[in-house]
Amino acid sequence: MVRCKFACTWKSPDTAGIITQIGLSPVYSGSEENKAFFNATPGGQILFYSVNKPAADQFEIGKEYYVDFSEAPKA
Repeated sequence: MVRCKFACTWKSPDTAGIITQIGLSPVYSGSEENKAFFNATPGGQILFYSVNKPAADQFEIGKEYYVDFSEAPKA
């Protein structure tokens, strides 16, 4: 597993309120932990679309989130 730390940098619901676009960028400052994550992942972006409003509502601009990547088994 690889762990990264990203901050929510923007959210944009569509005009119909069905899809929310969410953008995250790697953290770079604010704590020693963030500096360590920045040294490992100095650039990048995560962009995804959610049709699950309760899930999208959990992301707040300016808040930081851990992102864990682990291999998924083939279906």
